[in-house]
Amino acid sequence: MTFSKLLTTALIATVTLTSLNADELKGRGASFPGPIYKAWTAEYYSATKNQVNYTPTGSGDGIKSIKKRMVDFAGSDKPLKPKALAKNKLFMFPAVVGSVVLAYNLEGVKDGELKLSRVAIAGIFNGSISHWDDKAITAQNADLKLPHEPITIAVRADKSGTTFNFTYFLNQLDETIKVSKKPTWKGKVIAGKSNSGVSANIQQIKNSIGYIEYSFKEKLGLSAAQIENKEGKYINPTLESFQDAAKYAEWTAENDFYAVIADPKGATSYPIVAATFILLPSEKTETNKQVTKFIDWAYTNGDKAATDLGYVPLPKETKDAIRKYWESKGIK
Repeated sequence: MTFSKLLTTALIATVTLTSLNADELKGRGASFPGPIYKAWTAEYYSATKNQVNYTPTGSGDGIKSIKKRMVDFAGSDKPLKPKALAKNKLFMFPAVVGSVVLAYNLEGVKDGELKLSRVAIAGIFNGSISHWDDKAITAQNADLKLPHEPITIAVRADKSGTTFNFTYFLNQLDETIKVSKKPTWKGKVIAGKSNSGVSANIQQIKNSIGYIEYSFKEKLGLSAAQIENKEGKYINPTLESFQDAAKYAEWTAENDFYAVIADPKGATSYPIVAATFILLPSEKTETNKQVTKFIDWAYTNGDKAATDLGYVPLPKETKDAIRKYWESKGIK
């Protein structure tokens, strides 16, 4: 046998042995935290040689998968209420905070130049505003040349926690827009699967606008709007404005950390922020301990990766409360 064949055989044996010996955890669900989970799992493997695989299939699929016990853990941007958790025998806690941005593809309009009022956003997504030169949009953008072209609205095709949080925000602007993981949209709509699919549609379709998680905007170099917040201020999506918003989150272990942060108060707060959550099957104690070991590692070592990608790490007090929650459930 040649040296190259020996080396190949040895490498195959090593890979096989490693995969057999590793405590491989499988998770799936929300695409919103996909980029940070990818970074955390890679860094965790480098540090511990423990393998965690996470597939960003959407919150709806994640909830469905954990209910059926198809995975070790699930990700969901839609928090489940205590009654739903009890019914499905699940534990829940937040992992990190992210943001939803309105990314657009408008010729000649650079990143951050477009300002969207709450009236304009509601109108675009309830179907009453159909063209870019509508007065509700041009009122705040007199210095921009907005075309008399139909607005293509890029939305999610799958059941989505990002959609849940975005429609939660929209419902604050227009109560006729119902909070949903998969609503029925009005207007000229193009649907894509996961944050990646929506981002790709925005990138490819002129005169489009859609809602995506901030890190996808950054990765693809998309333009995103300034959004009018609850205080009437136009806020660019930045790590600082996300942090200002995230501090208004109210989490307690008593309700399994259920909280929706969208449209927080504060003059400097970005108005569309959301936590993303981990769901665990309550009966899988030993596997859950491996999952919480990974998340605990991320809480301790993953803040830089999170901020580099535009996410907001949880406050120390919240992380400590979650660790006590794990202890109370016997999974730490």
